[in-house]
Order: sequence, then C-alpha cells, then structure tokens
Amino acid sequence: MELYEDCEEKMKKTISALQEEFSAIRTGRASANMFDKIRVDSYGTPMPINQVAGISIPDARMVVIQPWDKAMLSEIEKAILKANMSLTPSNDGKVIRISIPPLTDERRAEIAKQAKKIAENYKVAIRNIRRDGIDEAKKQEKAGTFTEDARKVMEDKLQKLTDNYTAQITKILESKENEILKD
Repeated sequence: MELYEDCEEKMKKTISALQEEFSAIRTGRASANMFDKIRVDSYGTPMPINQVAGISIPDARMVVIQPWDKAMLSEIEKAILKANMSLTPSNDGKVIRISIPPLTDERRAEIAKQAKKIAENYKVAIRNIRRDGIDEAKKQEKAGTFTEDARKVMEDKLQKLTDNYTAQITKILESKENEILKD
C-alpha cells in the first residue's frame, strides 16, 4: 500500500502547485497573489515582492505596495514593468500604486486559454504519476513482492485515483475560467 500513498501524496502536491500557479493569473481584479512570481533585485539577491514590501488591496481595482526600505521603490517598479503584466505602477516617493485596468474580452479569452493549457499540463503530470506507479508495481511483481492479482488491483486503484485528481483539476479550471471571464 505504500506505493498507493506515495502516488496520492504526489498528486496532492500537483493539485497544490496548480492552485498556486492559478492564484498568480490576473483576472481583472486586484490581488496580492498577482505579484507572487515577480522577483525584485534586493541588494543583489532576487526576492519576491512580498518579502521586501507590504502589499495591500484598498479596493477591487487598486494595489498599493509599500516597501520597507524606500530605496527599493525603483527596483520594485522595474520588476513590475519587466514582468509584462500590462500594469503601470506609479510611485509617489513612499508607495507604489497600481491601478488594475479592466480586462478586454479578447485578453480574458487569451488568459482563459492560457489557464486551460496550464491545467492540461498538470493533468499530464497526474497521468505521469500514475504511469510511474504502475511501472513500480510491475517491478515489484517481477521482484516477487507483488502477485499478478495485487498488481492488477493496484493498477485499478491508481486509475481511480488518477480519474479523481484529473476531475479536481477540471473543477479548479472551470472555477478559474468563470473568475477570468466574468466582469
């Protein structure tokens, strides 16, 4: 049974990684997660924005980034512009304000398409975990630790587990698409 638990744990981590990646996708609403993947050069070391500044969301279309060190203002601004998120930061010497423009229908469709592609990659990862688990079961059968029946039972269990996790990915994708496509 250790093989099954190992595969299930890997699949759970895959779902967590998908959710983390989806949280960084822009949906037309302000979110601190939008900046999770952006790295700022902090005295020669690339760091996430949330480790060099406080990020607040005063309303649905505004993000305020307040660096803990005023010298970081221009570095944060450069990193946001370099991230190519179609956002224009404005710096007043103390904080950076970013107005989140509403997404065009074309851009929403583009982002939804990108989300589908990401979800498909994660489904492939889940299927690869299943394949690796089945390969391991076959190895154990050859080594004599699994009987043929036990291997077949394991393959069925891994297939059900795979179906469950790919369905979860589909559900997460549908939720993200609704978030992206609604105003």
